Amino acid sequence: MTNEDDVRQICLGLPEVEERLYERLPGFFVKRNLFARIRMKPDGLLVWRPDILDKEALIAAQPVKFFQTPHYEGHPGVLVHLEAIDVAELEELLTLSWTLRAPARLASQYEARS
Repeated sequence: MTNEDDVRQICLGLPEVEERLYERLPGFFVKRNLFARIRMKPDGLLVWRPDILDKEALIAAQPVKFFQTPHYEGHPGVLVHLEAIDVAELEELLTLSWTLRAPARLASQYEARS
């Protein structure tokens, strides 16, 4: 089980991340690109996936953890129930989302160091 503090700690540990409000909710940006956003209703977190098919497969395989609302249909963003995932899985999700939204040079440098 994870929470907003875990999200914040992981996100701010990634290179060049800034936290600021996005639509009145905490958002995490790499450069000017939003890569994660904490949602209050329904409780959860928005992160990006590589593509729509990846997102749909994730939701189908683990609907207790992953979901979407009508607003995100057709969008590579997937919603995550924070209480249903552990810290290691959260870190993996946030790092992938960061990598997808970071400038290529920055993502390459990070991957080379990891």
